Amino acid sequence: MTATNTLSNSPSRILTLNGALWFLQALWGFFFAGSGFGKVLLYDAALYEAAPRAVAWYAAVPQTLIVFIGVVEVLGGIGLILPAMTGVKPKLTPLAAAGLALTMVLATAFHLMRGEYALIPANLVLGGVSAFIALGRWNLRPTTAATLTTPRLLKSLAVLAVMALLVFAPTWYTMTHAQF
Repeated sequence: MTATNTLSNSPSRILTLNGALWFLQALWGFFFAGSGFGKVLLYDAALYEAAPRAVAWYAAVPQTLIVFIGVVEVLGGIGLILPAMTGVKPKLTPLAAAGLALTMVLATAFHLMRGEYALIPANLVLGGVSAFIALGRWNLRPTTAATLTTPRLLKSLAVLAVMALLVFAPTWYTMTHAQF
């Protein structure tokens, strides 16, 4: 066996497509859940009134639409992780990713129309990676359906708890205690 074969067959090989997809799913899931949760908090009239001082485009969008976008992003972020992790309805993961990609396409169009060109690269990266996750989990490395077991349920609850502690709680605190 040559050194090349040893390296390519090594179980310690770090980067695989499945590993890259899981990494991106977790990163994007936490990002979108946090970003969306900040928008959901704008259901509060006082927060909505102050928000355009921090994010200019909020002034151009009705409060209900911002909250709706936030709900879509939170559910999409969770959907990037939990269905694949639990094995319960794993086809929801690529659908969540596709939905987030569509959200970013619409955000790109919105910012183009408003001349907010500095925001477009972030939308393109977020949408492009979301599309990659959708393609990867739909065709290239789909996750298989499985029975929900106690360990899988506990892992999912742990992910939600970590998300609550690292994303939702800090976002809530920042949004409710910061002066814009």
